[in-house]
Amino acid sequence: MQDALIINPRDLDFQLFEVLDAEALTQRARHADHSRETFSAALDTAHAVAVEKFATHNRLLDEHEPQFDGQRVTLPPEVKQALDALRATGFLAAGKDYDYGGMQLPSVISFACLSLFKSANIATSSYAMLTTANANVIERFGSASQKRKYLQALFEGRSFGTMALTEPQAGSSLSDLVTSATPNADGTYSIRGNKIFISAGDHELSENIVHLVLARIPGGPPGVKGISLFTVPKYHVNDDGSRGARNDVALAGLIHKMGWRGTTSTMLSFGEHGECIGELIGEPHQGLAYMFHMMNEARIGVGLGAVMLGYRGYLASLDYARERPQGRHPTNKNPLDPQLPLIEHADVRRMLLAQKAYVEGAYALCLYAARLVDEQKTAENDTARAEAGLLLDLLTPVVKSWPSQWCLEANSLAIQIHGGYGYTREYPVEQFYRDNRLNMIHEGTHGIQAIDLLGRKVVMKQGAALELLGREVRNTIEAARPHPALQAYADALGAAWRDATATVEALLPTIGGDTERALANANAFLEAFGHVVLAWTWLKQAVVASAALPGATSDADRDFYHGKLHACQWFFRWELPRVALMLATLRSLDDTTLTMAPQWF
Repeated sequence: MQDALIINPRDLDFQLFEVLDAEALTQRARHADHSRETFSAALDTAHAVAVEKFATHNRLLDEHEPQFDGQRVTLPPEVKQALDALRATGFLAAGKDYDYGGMQLPSVISFACLSLFKSANIATSSYAMLTTANANVIERFGSASQKRKYLQALFEGRSFGTMALTEPQAGSSLSDLVTSATPNADGTYSIRGNKIFISAGDHELSENIVHLVLARIPGGPPGVKGISLFTVPKYHVNDDGSRGARNDVALAGLIHKMGWRGTTSTMLSFGEHGECIGELIGEPHQGLAYMFHMMNEARIGVGLGAVMLGYRGYLASLDYARERPQGRHPTNKNPLDPQLPLIEHADVRRMLLAQKAYVEGAYALCLYAARLVDEQKTAENDTARAEAGLLLDLLTPVVKSWPSQWCLEANSLAIQIHGGYGYTREYPVEQFYRDNRLNMIHEGTHGIQAIDLLGRKVVMKQGAALELLGREVRNTIEAARPHPALQAYADALGAAWRDATATVEALLPTIGGDTERALANANAFLEAFGHVVLAWTWLKQAVVASAALPGATSDADRDFYHGKLHACQWFFRWELPRVALMLATLRSLDDTTLTMAPQWF
């Protein structure tokens, strides 16, 4: 039963069509062939494939992770069967042009479909999602030849894709990359170096694997300014798109992880025999800028994955709490009375409320980010498109990192609700926790995202992005005021937003001067700012729920809207108040972390 619980469909419809008004996108030329019905049909198909093909082998893949015999990587056959089903239904290219076999779905609908696959099986879905992101980079920055050779195969799933950034000696410090790319007379480059933690770096799930590799052309500038980007396929691709001979890309070994075990995590060696050939994408030394196009998309995907793993645990623990009888109310001392379902206990409801607040609030944030992608691509004028891009830049660190922290906490609470059973492998919640723990690390660690947010995003363009978000927050506050039950939350959000922006203003001189001190506690700013943003997403939902409740015609709808309003209440009463203390400590420029000498540990 629990394998089918990958989403609350009512919440999905609420987020897309009541809060974000996805149907309005059908008025734009790119999506004119679509309707609410076609969007719902795509979501229904994605849900069916996710439940029937992905969720069914989630545990199997965790228990039978990829194996390498020195020649090839093997995976359970169910992985390829699921990905074949994904290919057949066209979701690899769901948002792409009809010319590429795509559906031209809006990003917000594509991401919603993607969320279902992530919830059902994060590991198997990763092969497909990395491929889509890889193809997007080639589509945007590649040459006509590269597009001709790679894109159709990637969008059809005949080839899969990766991004190969990290090196053993460099970790997250991309300025220390040493993989080299030496020019050849024919315009290609000889690639030599080693990469580590490359997800989906080798497998037999597709005809080919196209690696996007960061490397240095000799004579280029030092640091990140000297990094270029290359297509390096596992097998060479001929001009007509057919597969050629094997390239000099070798699997040095698999990395075995605590969770997310079903995605091959690889150590790759490029050019062991001096015969690894790559092609430059775009201009030399612009590789990091190009790769960030994929990385930013991947960061939104990471946040969405964290949400869905948290969501999956929430639904599993909610189901368990409704079915599992245990104990009696504290005032009932009669052992002969029947036991109560766990959900009748206040502390269990506390943990369920926290999970609901974290995962449904973060889901709203991720889908809002996807809606911004649509605005960036298809809004009616240049100003609206530029503003959407600024908002997306500002929110990307929050979208990646807040769910990675707090939806992991939701997974922890799901285990707690299961009690001792939750810590066993007979129940799925321990796997969801293990799978989710990776999200705070990959695609830029939590600390890196925090520094990016405080050191760059909130101050970029003289604070223009922050002001745009402030406008959105104020609009929501004004929309909440006519609803008497929401007025206190509107006031609380307004105060928290003013507190956050005042903190940015207070830190500005230090960010521009004593940068190390200003950013030493960036992690606390990310948490505090993220909480304010999540309070905003909850107030947005509450406004819609409050307006809809009087006209609800079924008990199910009334219960749903009451649940939204109560989760909003919980977040504002129990989570948002934490923000004031964190922001006050940030403004004090506390240096405890910075002045702790390494030898004192």
